Amino acid sequence: MEVSMSVDEVVQQISDLAKKEGEPLRKKQVKKSNPELMKNALYYFPNWDAALEQCKANQA
Repeated sequence: MEVSMSVDEVVQQISDLAKKEGEPLRKKQVKKSNPELMKNALYYFPNWDAALEQCKANQA
């Protein structure tokens, strides 16, 4: 699979989206509105929840 973002870009975009859309970010919602972000997130992380946890850890 070819990715178009780095892991840092994925985390940053998820964080930005969470600030813009509010919590929690639902996988189905993001997959529909931003499929490229979802594809890249699932490349770097085992699942969507793991990607969200990484974003929370980076904000702390």
